[in-house]
Amino acid sequence: MAAVAPTVLALGTVSLITDVSSEMVTAVLPLYLVAGLGLSPLGFGLLDGVYNGFSALVRLVGGHLADRGGGRHKWVAGLGYGISALCKPLLLVAHSLTPIGLVLAADRTGKGLRTAPRDALISLSSTPENRGRAFGAHRAMDTAGALLGPLAAFWILRAAVDGYDAVFTVSFCVAAVGVLVLILFVPSTPSLPSTPSTPSLPPTPSLPSAPSLPPSPGAARREPAARAIPADPPPPTLRAALALLRRRDLRRIAVGALLLGLATVSDSFVYLLLQRRLGVSDRWFALLPLGTAAAFLLLALPLGRLADRIGRWHVFLGGHAALLLVYGLLLTSWHGTALPYAVLLLHGGFYAATDGVLMAAASEGVPPGLRSSGLAVVQTGQALARFGCSLAFGAAWTVWGDRAALTAAAAALAVCAAYSATLRPRTAHATTDGAQDDTADGTGDGAGGTGDGAGGTGDGANGADDGAGGADDAPRGMANDVADDTANGTRDDTRGSARA
Repeated sequence: MAAVAPTVLALGTVSLITDVSSEMVTAVLPLYLVAGLGLSPLGFGLLDGVYNGFSALVRLVGGHLADRGGGRHKWVAGLGYGISALCKPLLLVAHSLTPIGLVLAADRTGKGLRTAPRDALISLSSTPENRGRAFGAHRAMDTAGALLGPLAAFWILRAAVDGYDAVFTVSFCVAAVGVLVLILFVPSTPSLPSTPSTPSLPPTPSLPSAPSLPPSPGAARREPAARAIPADPPPPTLRAALALLRRRDLRRIAVGALLLGLATVSDSFVYLLLQRRLGVSDRWFALLPLGTAAAFLLLALPLGRLADRIGRWHVFLGGHAALLLVYGLLLTSWHGTALPYAVLLLHGGFYAATDGVLMAAASEGVPPGLRSSGLAVVQTGQALARFGCSLAFGAAWTVWGDRAALTAAAAALAVCAAYSATLRPRTAHATTDGAQDDTADGTGDGAGGTGDGAGGTGDGANGADDGAGGADDAPRGMANDVADDTANGTRDDTRGSARA
């Protein structure tokens, strides 16, 4: 954890506490709705789609509000955490489809508001070469909460008379603690992790100054750019965020995440299918998410480091290959004792290889001034796709049966993964020196308002250079000129590609 910024660790603590609260509810919700309230698979698919996909409708709004400056990333995220916390006690009075759906929609609205600003804080608090590790560390802490939540729900269901009501009450109390930790310990301004200082070199002896010569025309054109302090960029807009999709690499990442999301069956359906295959009793159902959470916890940081070395897109696709194996195991006739362990291990590996890795890959193609909004664009497409998958899977289960529905999902996932493998976005590759820019002629991408090209000027929707955002666009392997480095006050020596 030495290379992980304090901001990332603080956010990880908030996510750990919040996930204890959320997973207490998530662990009992499928059984509460299907066995307790008697919902059909189609009705459950609708509520599950709302629970997992409704946040897509507000993620762009959350990202846009956070990008408008003034340290709003923390406070927009705090608003989202607060809304989700307030929804927990409302489950005590909701006992039919409509009110439960409204409560879950409000809860997911809070999640939608907080996700992009939180991930933007993580991205802005980490260096490009350690970004996968930072997201992996955060997801590992987040998953530790997901591991403890079902255990707490299981213990409460065994100890309390009104088990479900007790779970919802304790969940609210834990969520309130998470909001308090965010307010007290997460800084409004992200800070990079400390790096070992380089030994200072002895000063070079001064030489007699040569007679001054008139500057060349080219130098005269570059001199104001090198000395001028960049003006503040105009406020980010949703249009500018959507215009980021003109960037080839970010567009390919967004398309790949959307297509694969269309074939990603939700966790609750996986656990219900596993319960049917093994005949797991209701009292033990809440422990099934523990296997996924434990595998996620163990694999999140190692796979984040692996993504930094071999390429994030490769690891992202490998995670979906693990999900395809989960589908295959659930479709086989094998009923051995190792089946649940294999399914849950692969399921946790899927999340460890995709959740934080996708955000680390998308961060490379988004300028700092639009970091929350840009990540929200990718998250929105993926969440909407998973929402559609939950609805379609629930309907297919109702009409055709669970086995036929899962077979269709497996076939769709195989096709989408094969196509996504051909996208190969460059920004999601391993962080190595000498990477080339997306545009061979060195011109700026233009969508996010960054100056990527040989001239070092920004021609985009925001009209501001990356230097105005306070960071080089070096993770994308771009060759920025000295004017950018001077305006930023920093030089990304790790890339070795800055051009004088």
